Amino acid sequence: MATPKNRTLALGLAGAAALTALTATVPATAAASAASPVRARCPRLSPDIPWYGDNRAKLQKMIDERGTCSGRHGPRPVAAFDWDNTVVKNDISDATLAWMLRHDKVLQPRSWRKTSPWLTKAAEHALTRACGTAVPAGRPLPTSRNTACTDEIMEIRGEARTMSGAPAFAGVWNHRRTVPEYAWVPELFAGLKPATLTAYARKARAENLAAPIGAEQTVGTHQLAGYIRYYAQQKDLIRTLKVAGFDVYIVSASSETVAEAWSGGVGVDARHTIGIRNRVRDGRLTDTLAGCGDVKDGHGEVIPYIDGKRCWINQEIFGIKGAEAWRQQDPAHRIALGGGDATTDVTFVNDATGAHLAINRNKDELMCRGYDNADGRWVVNPMFIDPLPRKSGRYPCATKGYTNTDGAPGPVRRPDGTVVPDQRDRIHG
Repeated sequence: MATPKNRTLALGLAGAAALTALTATVPATAAASAASPVRARCPRLSPDIPWYGDNRAKLQKMIDERGTCSGRHGPRPVAAFDWDNTVVKNDISDATLAWMLRHDKVLQPRSWRKTSPWLTKAAEHALTRACGTAVPAGRPLPTSRNTACTDEIMEIRGEARTMSGAPAFAGVWNHRRTVPEYAWVPELFAGLKPATLTAYARKARAENLAAPIGAEQTVGTHQLAGYIRYYAQQKDLIRTLKVAGFDVYIVSASSETVAEAWSGGVGVDARHTIGIRNRVRDGRLTDTLAGCGDVKDGHGEVIPYIDGKRCWINQEIFGIKGAEAWRQQDPAHRIALGGGDATTDVTFVNDATGAHLAINRNKDELMCRGYDNADGRWVVNPMFIDPLPRKSGRYPCATKGYTNTDGAPGPVRRPDGTVVPDQRDRIHG
């Protein structure tokens, strides 16, 4: 039985029939050869939207090889993209939380300690002291006026520490499956109706899209980006992929409800949007977050983060259940294209069989794999808006570019076990 988010495999036969029907309209010479220089009737990336170097041509080649012009039969190919700083510039979780704090929309929790199993006593005390206990649980905190409360929330979200510098999270977690400060944000949405959170996310979306590029906002005493933009290149790539018969998914470490408020802007519907998923009870979001694979529902022990993104893709898109969802699958059960910008995304991007699109934000493991280019299918591109300059020094791939499950750094290794040598930053702003 297909999962709610996925009908890719369940519709495999239908997809094959549709693919056959579509490819039947393509001239035989175009369908027969992926190397054909002219594919006038095949979906094309816009020549008017700039990409770095020959990256457009590399992506077009993959689309031609895997899409409707390939003459292939079987289930539709899948493309999956991270969201923040991959499809858009800047972060929708930050934007939504900032809007809510400025408009008194964050609810007083029953207990700050229960918002995360890893929250330290220092963080619990800092939040209780700053936000007070006068507001009953489930009622809005006056964060637009209470700068101290807002600052503690923002500092814990952004830096995983309190305003006094004490660690906000401690304990044991799998560093390739979750990060506490990411999982903490959806916990702050507990008590809201899904439609209410959607409305808040849409207000934040409108505000950030209207702000000029480069704008900043002040939340408490914190300064952060005050604008977001959809990348024209990614909108065009997603459009072209869909026309070429791909199933396109968003897989984000943001709240799924928040991501759904944004993903329609690139033509991706809620069913194809995967994020951190609050369980709903009595019509309201709870502080229980959905698990993946053989990890049960909990408080963020696994989210769409590093290896967690592979698990969610395998489970939600390909219908692979239990512990098997954590393992790399055979090529027929893997995505054709993966796109990301950070170590958060490296596992699923590396799993792609057709092209690995890496947006360069100087994140070690992703860029180590991108520049090593072990299978010749990596496509590295600077950020499309305000790209970073060249990284000074080399990426420490051979010593500490990889994050182990206990958080300790180690060498980045290829599938055959050999170590990726340190890499120079070659594609940048």
